[in-house]
Amino acid sequence: MKLKPVNLDTILEKSESVYEAAMISAKRARRLIDETKLEYNTLINQIIINPEDDLEEKHNPEQFKISLQFENRPKPHLEALRELIEGKLLFKYRDDKVKL
Repeated sequence: MKLKPVNLDTILEKSESVYEAAMISAKRARRLIDETKLEYNTLINQIIINPEDDLEEKHNPEQFKISLQFENRPKPHLEALRELIEGKLLFKYRDDKVKL
């Protein structure tokens, strides 16, 4: 997997500090993870499993294909950082000030 450095100046343009940006992107990443888990479990549960296959522990090709699709998706923390840098994330403090 190739690592791409993130310029801190672009992050600081969207938030007041690196800590704030990390907290915002971490919360978004958690939401993305929850959405991905729900989607994955829904797709896996739709696969019809033969009871005889459970005893033999054969690998289901449909299940393998779905797993590969989810592995090839962008990682949630990188996706959240990208959304923050592109200005797609709205966040607010508890005193209801909206930040862009």
